[in-house]
Amino acid sequence: MLPRIDRVVTAATIATDDGQRTVETTTWLLGDEEQVLVVDAAHDAAPIRAAVGDRRVVGVACTHGHRNHADQAVALADAVGAPTMVNEEDRPLWDEVHPDHGPDEDLAHEEEIAVAHVQVRVLHTPGHTPGSVCLYVPALDVVFTGDMLLKGGPLRVDRTLSRYPPITRSLRERVLGLPPQTRVLPGHGDETTIGDERDLPELVPPLEP
Repeated sequence: MLPRIDRVVTAATIATDDGQRTVETTTWLLGDEEQVLVVDAAHDAAPIRAAVGDRRVVGVACTHGHRNHADQAVALADAVGAPTMVNEEDRPLWDEVHPDHGPDEDLAHEEEIAVAHVQVRVLHTPGHTPGSVCLYVPALDVVFTGDMLLKGGPLRVDRTLSRYPPITRSLRERVLGLPPQTRVLPGHGDETTIGDERDLPELVPPLEP
């Protein structure tokens, strides 16, 4: 039996370049009745913990180190006895959120995480942040994209770290070549598919150096 995917949406008011605003962030749970992988533990650990239930958590993976995707990672991981996971390139961002608790595991490019009889492949996709990753599950035709790709294009929220040419390059080289029917499950908003996003005007202009 293939694993299921659960969605938990939480919200918080955060500081951005444009001032205070309320942000809704999606936490995804991939698993079966026995084990689960949590993707982006955000804002409030309680509803995420409730969705986990009695299942063993194989990891709390962060698609990137921004606070609204990683702030509950340590609390949840400690509560369920699971490792925290983030790409090493986002360690500076992680340390801003969790200065007293380093991540337990590196989400390195092409690493695979086993959960509920499927493999989750890590795709390092720098651009939104240096350590942004997408998590691809070939057996389910699903990719968890964090803020790298939303319905309608990539998200840019941090003017210091988020750079458009690297975002475009990462998406072209490592994400948009996935099968067109692949479901895109982002960190914010509705899901989409690779086929619906690969020809967006934002991704057509020539790459800058």
